[in-house]
Amino acid sequence: MFGCDKSSLNSLSLAGAVSTSSNIMDSEVVHVVESSFVVPSEPTPSEGLSLSPLDLVLPSRGHTPTVYLYSPSDVAAADGFFDVARLKEAMAKTLVAFYPLAGRLGVNNDGRVEITCTGEGALFVVAHADLSVGDIEDDFRPSPELRRLFVPCVEPASIILAIQVTFLKFGGVVLGTALHHTASDASSAFHFFQTWSALCKYGDRATVELPCHDRTLLRARSPPTVHPDALSRFYPKLTFSDDPLGSGPLAIEVFAISKDQVASLKRLCGGTSTFCAIGALVWQCALVVRRLPPDAEARLTFPANVRRRVRPPLPSHYFGNALVRLGATGAVRDVASEALASVAGRIKDAVDRVDDELVRSAVDYYEMTEMDSRPVKGTLPETDLQIISWLGMPMYDVDFGWGKPAVMSRADSVRGGLVYLTSDGPTGGGGVRVLMCMEAANMKELERLLYAKL
Repeated sequence: MFGCDKSSLNSLSLAGAVSTSSNIMDSEVVHVVESSFVVPSEPTPSEGLSLSPLDLVLPSRGHTPTVYLYSPSDVAAADGFFDVARLKEAMAKTLVAFYPLAGRLGVNNDGRVEITCTGEGALFVVAHADLSVGDIEDDFRPSPELRRLFVPCVEPASIILAIQVTFLKFGGVVLGTALHHTASDASSAFHFFQTWSALCKYGDRATVELPCHDRTLLRARSPPTVHPDALSRFYPKLTFSDDPLGSGPLAIEVFAISKDQVASLKRLCGGTSTFCAIGALVWQCALVVRRLPPDAEARLTFPANVRRRVRPPLPSHYFGNALVRLGATGAVRDVASEALASVAGRIKDAVDRVDDELVRSAVDYYEMTEMDSRPVKGTLPETDLQIISWLGMPMYDVDFGWGKPAVMSRADSVRGGLVYLTSDGPTGGGGVRVLMCMEAANMKELERLLYAKL
């Protein structure tokens, strides 16, 4: 068997550093019934794929775990619901265009990490769980247990893509995915899942947007050159601590912000973007509840998609990592007390200053700097937050022919100080879900303050 044995997971406890609400999943077992590799249905290129510096900064991040929850009640007919053969056939076709995902992480003759396009395939696991959709849909939030149950264990770690289809009692399905961040950012990942699901649903009638695999478009200049102003505008490294300021156990919560609340908040922030408005709200509330020294420097960082910021712009379906981490800073007393419109303005200023030179300088910086390849552990200092936004991405556009997912989420988020922003559901209603991981002692007060400001 290629995946981990899920039947042994019942003896594993939740990570002691994370506080999650108890739910029925804690005591259940998922049984793996099949593990195999799905290979491309046609011959694909077999050479090594060179990676850009923006890819190579991410090897230590490992596989990004996501989960999709489906119910047969969402479709008119549930016959053949999540037919495994049909899913595999569609994936084999999809991997022809997305052939790097069928390869393995390797090292070239110069000792540089690359994707070795071997065509060995993506790991595909089929499992069954003694759970129904109703058992889990009300508390389908990220947790170590959710990941252990529904996301495939990737062994060896050089496998780039792994999928687990878990059939629930009475017809539900959880689709768990693990895609290595070195191969793809969120935008590219959703492009793959969107394509796979479309080929499964429509077959040869599917409209497919082909990915661009030319990662030399983001290669370093010769010689690499970092503009003096660039280092003040992007943040190449984050500092993690195993016990930041003795803040204690972490908690994970999901805050739902309605369409009307989002609109009101954006007006309060001077008509700025949803990202800047919600980022300002979360940043300010976190600083207030943490009661930090007024003179301490507060920092908010966030990865920005730079596909349209370079000159010439990258192809819209450039496949890989095209993210540069930006940041906004200020004294705690200022960010915690000024109007939300001013806080949002700090974030918007960081976004607006991204140009081709900043991106090229960031690429050159990573090319010249040896990054730590060890797995990232710990949490951010309490002065820092990082917000990752999936807003505007087709995260729910994953309909294999049996309806869109009722819920889509990261499977796990146990790093204190990280915040994820996602849409609120498959209908595109305009609401936002804020996934927050921070010290448990401040979570209830954060929730109270956040909704009070809305």
